[in-house]
Amino acid sequence: MVLGAVDSDLYKAVLVLHILTVVVGLGTVVLNGLYATQARARAGAEGLAVAETNFRVSKVAELFIYAILVTGVLMVLMSDDVYGFGQTWIWLSLVLYVVGLGVSHGLMIPSAKRMLALMREAPASAAAPADLDALDRRMAIGGGFLNALTVVLIVLMVWKPGA
Repeated sequence: MVLGAVDSDLYKAVLVLHILTVVVGLGTVVLNGLYATQARARAGAEGLAVAETNFRVSKVAELFIYAILVTGVLMVLMSDDVYGFGQTWIWLSLVLYVVGLGVSHGLMIPSAKRMLALMREAPASAAAPADLDALDRRMAIGGGFLNALTVVLIVLMVWKPGA
């Protein structure tokens, strides 16, 4: 038996870490839309506090989200060829993971930073509410896409098409 074969304790320990990174990373950000709604429902400093706290917590979750890739790749490498990068569910998961990171880094994080900046300026800027509404819509679409992507990734992990 190889040190990391799928029935080994080491493999199972990495599987536990993989599941924990998914729960902590994605579980933390999946409800960000609710935090945004609560932040917008509160005026001034209260709303800003909710938004800033959510942003900071999401930055911590980001580290766990990166660890999802690391632990997943380790599991494939440790699987003693039971799983391989040529299997549909693995390569497709990797592609979708990269797409999710692209949406996060290209849309969600910059939009959240801009939203925080506008909230810090308000009410000094009369344009802020319209800008905030546009950012809300953009982030709602991006967040909905990322949540749907999460479901697809979980389905791939459970059913393992092409295994």
